Amino acid sequence: MKKLLWIIIITILFIGFYPQKIMSEPSNQQINEQNYQVIPDEAIRLRILANSDKEGDQAVKHQVRDAVNEEVTKWVEGFSDINAARELISSQVHQLEQIVDDVLQEQNQTIEYSVSYRKDVKFPTKLYGNYLYPAGEYEAILITLGEAEGSNWWCVVFPPLCFLDFSFGTSVDAEESEMDEEREEQEDSESSEEKEEVEYTFFFLKWFQ
Repeated sequence: MKKLLWIIIITILFIGFYPQKIMSEPSNQQINEQNYQVIPDEAIRLRILANSDKEGDQAVKHQVRDAVNEEVTKWVEGFSDINAARELISSQVHQLEQIVDDVLQEQNQTIEYSVSYRKDVKFPTKLYGNYLYPAGEYEAILITLGEAEGSNWWCVVFPPLCFLDFSFGTSVDAEESEMDEEREEQEDSESSEEKEEVEYTFFFLKWFQ
């Protein structure tokens, strides 16, 4: 009987002093960071291709950017339905053409240009801050100036995110893109492990108290 009692006591002590790993729940801030997206799945972009990378051509591109962005921002202000934004923008492409034409005349530019609104506008891969935007075809207003061989400028007009100039992101080719994605996955894994709050408690001491 005493032997059995000692076995029970030793078992309780062993279980009590064996550290148990308790995972704390993620904070609201961590959840928000994980779910946060700069560009929603449904978005309308604006992309402007300059004639060339010459200073004058880039300056014209910026003038066009400011005029077009100002007008489109007024159109979609207060819109919450992307379908309504699509309908309005597609019906006003001629007005965007006029805006571009006015800017070019003001800048004494005789270059050709085109304005279109499509769902298959090609975008290169961009690394903007901690976010990697893969290359692909996206819904966008596309404005080409002259030969369209200069650096492009782009933002998101719906929902209004043109205060974020994604063109300042780093261009990434396909091979670098895959490496960046793998690196980000590894960093995310390491970061989650570092942020994970681990607390050890002892069952026996807790039970005893």
